[in-house]
Amino acid sequence: MSLNTLFSPFALKNLTLQNRIVMAPMTRNFSPGGIPNQAVADYYERRAENNVGLILTEGTVIERPASKNEANIPNIYGEALNGWAKVVETVHARGGKIAPQIWHTGSAFGNNPDYRPTPMDSPSGIGVNGGTVGAPMSEADIADTIAAFGRAAGDAKRIGFDAIELHGAHGYLIDEFFWDGTNKRSDKWGGATIGERTRFAVEVVKAARAAVGPEFPVIIRLSQFKSPVYDAKVAKTPDEMEQWLTPLLDAGVDILHCSQRRFWEPEFEGSDLNFAGWAKKITGAPTITVGSVGLSGEFIAAFGGEVSQPASIDGLLRRLDAGEFDLVAVGRALLADPEWVEKIRAGRGTEAKGFERALLGSLV
Repeated sequence: MSLNTLFSPFALKNLTLQNRIVMAPMTRNFSPGGIPNQAVADYYERRAENNVGLILTEGTVIERPASKNEANIPNIYGEALNGWAKVVETVHARGGKIAPQIWHTGSAFGNNPDYRPTPMDSPSGIGVNGGTVGAPMSEADIADTIAAFGRAAGDAKRIGFDAIELHGAHGYLIDEFFWDGTNKRSDKWGGATIGERTRFAVEVVKAARAAVGPEFPVIIRLSQFKSPVYDAKVAKTPDEMEQWLTPLLDAGVDILHCSQRRFWEPEFEGSDLNFAGWAKKITGAPTITVGSVGLSGEFIAAFGGEVSQPASIDGLLRRLDAGEFDLVAVGRALLADPEWVEKIRAGRGTEAKGFERALLGSLV
């Protein structure tokens, strides 16, 4: 398969990328006290100097008392902004482009049982697994959270980031408002349809757009699955997907980052299109695909201990060449091997490093 499309430029508003490869956001937990340090800057620099088109940072949390579920997840407010400014400067010095993923972990618990932020923010006080996690968010909580997302977006632009991504996937706060399993509200923030349940995300997007202006790219990451409810569906049909996505685009989203565990799996019966393919077909908006690109296995099993080896990307290239999506996010392969992009470009993909869980213990 030809690599021409993968290594062709992509331009949108004031963002121009040298290729279609995006580093997927992956939580690392190496920012003591929420502040990214030199090791974090070096980690992203290695990807920039090896020509990743766009680096999406690990999730960075907004200014809310319970916005993170691990102590060393980086913030995107206060003192952390100075650390991120240094990261941006470092990436730009290598010719790279970088965007923060702006996040609130909602009712999701982290891996450390001794770290339990309270009170937890959630639409209905219901966790993804169905258990009670506290009281539903009040109107004041919701307003403060929306404002915090907006401030984070504005601060990201001010310190030099090239775009922003809002994390609306995987069972975290924004996604909890989307999904009928966690949003049981009877007020304007809930509703029987996905179109109604987009309201919180729409207001977040509007706040972000107002803070960054019209020409600064806004990405949103979305998923059907929740961790660990992998068969969940926010949109069960193409019509429901249109009800879900269109309000987000109308509010100011530019790019839809469509997360699934395996990019080759079809989203709906009767079509080979994956999530990103359907999102682009329905809306016409640029989309990012992601899910086990360049490695064997999928990420849940890999993070559980399964070793992943380099795998062909021919199927991915066929879909990209056909115009099913516009950009390709790469996770574990880039976490394991900062030189992955250049090895693919040179036809040396089989020389790329595999992924094993031990890599999560350091910033390679």
